[in-house]
Amino acid sequence: MFADEAGCMEFARKPQASRYFIICTVHVEDCSIGTDLLELRRTLAWEGLNVDAEHFHASKDPESVRNRVYEPIERKSFRIDATLLEKSKVFPNVRANRFAFYKHAWYMHFRHCGRAIANGGDDLLIQAASIGTKRERHVFREAINEVAQQVLQGVRWQTTFWSASSDPCIQVADYCAWAIQRAYERGDKRRLQQIEHNLASCHDLYASSNDHFY
Repeated sequence: MFADEAGCMEFARKPQASRYFIICTVHVEDCSIGTDLLELRRTLAWEGLNVDAEHFHASKDPESVRNRVYEPIERKSFRIDATLLEKSKVFPNVRANRFAFYKHAWYMHFRHCGRAIANGGDDLLIQAASIGTKRERHVFREAINEVAQQVLQGVRWQTTFWSASSDPCIQVADYCAWAIQRAYERGDKRRLQQIEHNLASCHDLYASSNDHFY
């Protein structure tokens, strides 16, 4: 399972701050989609495109590159799950500490779809895209470990917290998260429509609440 986030952990109403924080996971039976993206990267380099980028990154890639990346993602069959947290609806005590908030987001994600992804006796390698400083990465990784221990009972699991450039399958999760974010924050569903045949769940955690705290 490969994971990435969309949105920031800044709780404010201003242009640079996202409305949602999104946990997006991609569950694959094999990593052939990653092989496809590596091959595409070489092809684009031969064509003189995206030669300076260390990896595919949906929010930074030019539209011409995004078009090419979504083609293999659209063709493949795999499972996508997303949990959306509208940040203004998060209780102040939950968002007071960003590590606690990150752990809360992962807990709600695993509680919603974890048992559908892995059950007792299954092996699950969780590869999440790293964020923050070296010290912070350790805390964030431990947050995922603690949540997995609570929720994935009976599952043998291991976690990594690697940079997105280290594994093209994490870049797939980034592209899926970006498509979902665009749909919910901007009403632009074009990219979401390309991946929705693989979208197993898209859970807006606070959709039923009208309470905003900022």
